[in-house]
Amino acid sequence: MARQQLQVLHALDVARTQRYHAWAVVIAGMGFFADAYDIFCITLVTKLLGRIYYHVPGQQVPGMLPRRIEAAINGVTFCGMIVGQLLFGWLGDKVGRKMFYGKTIMLMIMGSFLSGLSFGNTADGVMATLCFFRFWLGVGIGGDYPLSATIISEYSNKRTRGSLIAAVFAMEGFGILAGCIVTLVVSATFQARFNPPAYDEDHMASVPPQADYVWRIILMVGAIPAVFTYRWRVMMPETARYTALVARDAEKAARDMSKVLKVELSGEQDKIEGFTKDRDYGVFSRRFARRHGWHLVGAVASWFVLDIVFYSQIILQEEIFRDIKWIPEANSMSALEEAYRVARAQAIIALCGTLPGYWFTIAFVDVVGRKAIQFLGFTMMKGLMLVVAGLYHQLTQPGRRIWLVVMYAFTFFFANFGPNSTTFIIPAEVFPAHVRTTCHGISSAAGKVGAIVGTFGFLYASQRADGSNERETGYPSGIGVRASLFVLAACNVLGIIFTCLLPEPNGRSLEEVSGEPINGEDADLGDSKVLPL
Repeated sequence: MARQQLQVLHALDVARTQRYHAWAVVIAGMGFFADAYDIFCITLVTKLLGRIYYHVPGQQVPGMLPRRIEAAINGVTFCGMIVGQLLFGWLGDKVGRKMFYGKTIMLMIMGSFLSGLSFGNTADGVMATLCFFRFWLGVGIGGDYPLSATIISEYSNKRTRGSLIAAVFAMEGFGILAGCIVTLVVSATFQARFNPPAYDEDHMASVPPQADYVWRIILMVGAIPAVFTYRWRVMMPETARYTALVARDAEKAARDMSKVLKVELSGEQDKIEGFTKDRDYGVFSRRFARRHGWHLVGAVASWFVLDIVFYSQIILQEEIFRDIKWIPEANSMSALEEAYRVARAQAIIALCGTLPGYWFTIAFVDVVGRKAIQFLGFTMMKGLMLVVAGLYHQLTQPGRRIWLVVMYAFTFFFANFGPNSTTFIIPAEVFPAHVRTTCHGISSAAGKVGAIVGTFGFLYASQRADGSNERETGYPSGIGVRASLFVLAACNVLGIIFTCLLPEPNGRSLEEVSGEPINGEDADLGDSKVLPL
């Protein structure tokens, strides 16, 4: 039968891309800019923290964060994100997408700012307060995932919906680059002003007292873009799909969207019962399992596998940069020079691989579809990692290192022109309105569990098998970068398999792809079945 739809939802689906779409992307995207800055900037300052707070007088190598401390600093934000994704995902379906949209950004502002004010009578005390504040920062960032994705999805037309959601997520790339740039500027400024010697020359002078301001400034800058976003978020109207299909107030949905679209819309309140009948089933019900269980498994598993691969790549960066001689031995640099060199290396990778991948997704996601891009990304990452792993020893030799950099950058390119973007997009489209943010929150939380596995598992696994860098890194011997890349290639194969469980939402309304009721009758499940590529 022909699919019927409320007038206000049809108007959103067929609207041309216009100013309010750009406005919504900027509001949500600036949050993701701040999210990415806050998540990734900590990796730029961990070595500086080790030199400042854990220097051992007379030791021949600079101070390093103890393993438990480094694990806590890197992992506590992910733990907070899991809490935020699950909590605000559930609240987004219970009380509305907009209700807590400003509150998540406030948590991010406070978490970023207070992280830079971390205090304590001992080094461990400072790290403990830093972890406390970064946990709450993570809660705010986590809440931003399901709310931003769903709000943009429900505001968008069906022709460019994928590109608009991808544009929000692409701001993550600019946030990563901004973290590198801020670190470069701040560390270079302090280096020029105080000119500390290398650690080999003078252990104490290589870490000037003013270096303690550097990491604090870098962390606190993350609050600035979030501050500018807050006012816009609280002014946004609730999405029409939540108001009409979940709150069951079609008249209010029509009034709100009439102002946004600048057209007269009828609420059709008399029809709302037919479109919202039998919507009392939850995520853990048999009905949901029958209709969307495999979709949720596919979304959860794909994001879990992707984040294992994506975040372990970031951990592998340090070892790869050392092998290709982009970052000299730690004792040949001052603390500020080391921070500068790490940020410079990561900025090059971001410019060459990370940023272009996001924007290729924006360009092609509504042309070839979400699943095609996700398949392509997992497949290319698998192939590139196998090549790099197979030729790793040859590629780290002088004269060939540029090829290692190129292939490593391409793995980031295909992560972002691939599953890192599409795992964010698809859960915002394929589930019914009354459980949409909950399902997105569950999927993204699974991703952050994968991030914890990737971060901590490969932090140990990537250490050299012969233990030759144990004194420098503080970690016991592992399986090495080469073997780690083989394991990650296998993870990409799993990602390809799990992608097959997902439907293709491209070019279809949210109600069509999720198989929501038509005038009280269940839609044909063929609309929401697992589709071939």
